[in-house]
Amino acid sequence: MNMRALFTSFLAVVVLFIVACSKGSEPDPIVKEEAPVEEPETLVPDLRVMTYNIRLGNPPSAGAKRDLPAIARVINNAKPDLVALQEVDKNTVRSGITVNQAKELGKLTNMHAYFVGAMEVLGGGEYGEAILSKYPLLDSAGYALQADPSIGGEMRKMAVVKVALPDGSKVVFAGTHLDHKSEDNRLYQIDRLRRVLQQEKYPVILAGDFNALPSSLTINRLDEYFTRTCKHNCSPTFTAANPKSAIDFIMYRKKDKVAVVSSKVIFESYASDHLPVVAELKLN
Repeated sequence: MNMRALFTSFLAVVVLFIVACSKGSEPDPIVKEEAPVEEPETLVPDLRVMTYNIRLGNPPSAGAKRDLPAIARVINNAKPDLVALQEVDKNTVRSGITVNQAKELGKLTNMHAYFVGAMEVLGGGEYGEAILSKYPLLDSAGYALQADPSIGGEMRKMAVVKVALPDGSKVVFAGTHLDHKSEDNRLYQIDRLRRVLQQEKYPVILAGDFNALPSSLTINRLDEYFTRTCKHNCSPTFTAANPKSAIDFIMYRKKDKVAVVSSKVIFESYASDHLPVVAELKLN
């Protein structure tokens, strides 16, 4: 082989290497283990759950663009059985007057979708919480989590569904998004939340954006009734580009027999300004 041919071959290899190593607008997610695995040799998870604040399907770097397929890819890659979604739009001008984001994400993930509107949006439509489920919904309901009347603030909601797992056991899954401005309002809201969920007779899993740090009064109060999957080692979930605050959690009622097989934060910084949390759980 002459020198010109040898140089041409070398240049082609270099170009292929650079292309293979380049990254697009959606970098590959990094998964970080949050909680120590409990007896992994004996525990096989019954349920994989996820919580994800999707920011209206509007990537922080995309201007006003909505990119629901990007959200769906994150969910599909995680392969959850149940997903709690926050900041979801339904038929709004800003996200598309004909677009029901929960329903659309249900189609993109091949999951059942349930939406609860927390507040009306200027120009029409609703903004609120949604749940995606791999299994058919046996029951579903939305509960108002009002702000403390003495303080005032935004109305929040909790979406609650009941599903049957393949072995026939039933589980209640709830998703919410608490007030982002006032701890007093968050405490008021979790009092209502707790009273609703304490009445359920099946195991209860609660997930969402609680807008509160692990050291806050809000999380301390929740810890009296629920056990977080990350326990005392909760990785930050906000902001996605520079995560410093752990405010998104998955938890279960203390009185239920649930074991945490794994709890992870997925470091995917394109699709939303929050990082999703995924937990594998063993029931009973």
